[in-house]
Amino acid sequence: MEKTVLDQLYSVVLDRKKNPKKGSYTCQLFSKGRQEILKKVGEEAVEVVLAAANNDTRQTIYELADLFYHIIVMLVEYGIKPEDIYNELQNRFGISGLELKNTEGG
Repeated sequence: MEKTVLDQLYSVVLDRKKNPKKGSYTCQLFSKGRQEILKKVGEEAVEVVLAAANNDTRQTIYELADLFYHIIVMLVEYGIKPEDIYNELQNRFGISGLELKNTEGG
């Protein structure tokens, strides 16, 4: 299976966690801990919503890229692999979104 850019980014972030490099923003996030990582995910999510609400497609794309990056940092911090997310999404095919909302985790 060909690696997506998100898989490649995950590999880089995972390497930064295992092999910290001075001057790396990613390493700085890891050193600040989970609360800081979660805070950044929240901030980036808000920035995505604001850009979209302003109908600014270019800024929305930019902020989505930031959000994806910070989510990947969060995944690495929590030991979640992209495959875990892919599998969860695959399992949802053919199930109504309304049905999912009424089940555990929805």
